[in-house]
Amino acid sequence: MSSIIIRMAWVIVQRSMWGNTCIKLTNPLLCDKNTRMELDVIDPAAAPWYADGLKFTCTQCGNCCTGGPGFVWISKIEIVRLAEFLKITPEDVVEKYCRKVAGKFSLIENRNPATGLYDCIFLKEIPAKGDGSVVVHTRRVCPVYSVRPLQCRTWPFWEMNLSSQKVWDHSSRRCPGINRGKSYTRRQMEELRDATDWPAAPPTSGGEK
Repeated sequence: MSSIIIRMAWVIVQRSMWGNTCIKLTNPLLCDKNTRMELDVIDPAAAPWYADGLKFTCTQCGNCCTGGPGFVWISKIEIVRLAEFLKITPEDVVEKYCRKVAGKFSLIENRNPATGLYDCIFLKEIPAKGDGSVVVHTRRVCPVYSVRPLQCRTWPFWEMNLSSQKVWDHSSRRCPGINRGKSYTRRQMEELRDATDWPAAPPTSGGEK
């Protein structure tokens, strides 16, 4: 009998010669072959749930730029690019807009007194306006959008969001651009997910890069 054993606390997974998999929740030294339940064997070569593609177009709602306290990671080369865009030195960018966390840099977040949420330091709100016949709704925009960090450029195609349809659908509750607009192939999404520098064609609101 061949076996594959995965030890996690007192958990043992064994595969029999008939291809069945059982899991025993017990001390491996006191295993009882009758204590078992059948599990499906996952094929690592199986296509991911998003294999047929997904849709996304940014609506400029700004929801991905605010929320609970977290991190907006920015690399050293991105700090240089941001400095060039703002026409200041990289040192000034770090001093004015960044904080250091475990040896890395993250953009500063400010607590919004109106919402209690934490906004990216660059998040700006454009108030609603209208002439009585046409109403332009409030938008939240990023004044450094063209040099935004990789983390922002690849939303929503992050590893976490692509981990399952359940997580993807949960993210869509806060991001109205998910499941709407432009279609992305599996290859495009995985290239964005795995990108280590600015991708050539990041997700946008349409005309912006």
